Amino acid sequence: MGSLPDKFDREVKIAVIGGTGLTSLPGYHPVASLNISTPWGAPSSPIMILEHNGIPVAFVARHGVYHQYAPHEVPARANIAALRSIGVRTIIAFSAVGSLQEHVKPMDFVLPDQIIDRTKGIRPFTFFEGGVVGHVGFADPFDPHLSPIVQRCASSMVGEGVVLHNKGTIVCMEGPQFSTRAESEMYRSWGGSVINMSALPEAKLAREAELAYQMICMATDYDCWRNLPGEDVDVAMVMKYMASNGENAKHLVGAVLDELAKEEHAEVVSAKHWEGSAQGAVKFMTKPAGRDPEAMKRVEFLFPGFWDK
Repeated sequence: MGSLPDKFDREVKIAVIGGTGLTSLPGYHPVASLNISTPWGAPSSPIMILEHNGIPVAFVARHGVYHQYAPHEVPARANIAALRSIGVRTIIAFSAVGSLQEHVKPMDFVLPDQIIDRTKGIRPFTFFEGGVVGHVGFADPFDPHLSPIVQRCASSMVGEGVVLHNKGTIVCMEGPQFSTRAESEMYRSWGGSVINMSALPEAKLAREAELAYQMICMATDYDCWRNLPGEDVDVAMVMKYMASNGENAKHLVGAVLDELAKEEHAEVVSAKHWEGSAQGAVKFMTKPAGRDPEAMKRVEFLFPGFWDK
């Protein structure tokens, strides 16, 4: 990896954020490794540029190359800002999750359509602060145009060891500890389908940055709500199921990337439907006299020319 170029002169529209169990993509070969500085610091790993059939894809290891970042330590703002700065407009995010429902079994895949936020406010979760205020819509956390494409790709793999749930609510907890039994039962009563520690603030920041975003989840355990001997979640259990189904995870993400590379999806991949949403959220809130110059520069990093429009 050390011999890879540190520059890439083509625009990269699609990115993958890899979590536990997804550290590589079959069929994609690395062509560059970018170290990008953002106003929010450095990303959790170098931005790897991978190519397949001439199509470049950016890859970020959410928890670092050596999984050294705890969930609350992941520099999510730097990750999202760095990806946008190289042209990324669509993100496919992968995450191992715990199941909160009997019918979602370990090794099943879930494409969530809703999120419940149970983080504790210690993670930086917005680009718009410190003198620039913006309120973006987040009623539907995952992209309504991207999600059906991902669903079709996943559906085509059903019967090849893949069980797919097309919708579900993901509970994002703080961690790094797993749930108590009382918490797990509470999340079930709320209608939670799966639980992880990574969906937020990642999905919120992607929306603020006007990016199309969809998470693909793979269940690795039943959290602790079933209260059966030997079933309480631990790291060994998570890694066992990831090892068993890791290839399916890689192939599923790879199939999604191949589909998104088709010209018919160019408008969705470019996230044209989100263009201007942040501008409206920001410009109508903080009046010019109250805007902090440094905060304005940070917004300008995300959206070059933002204040000139």
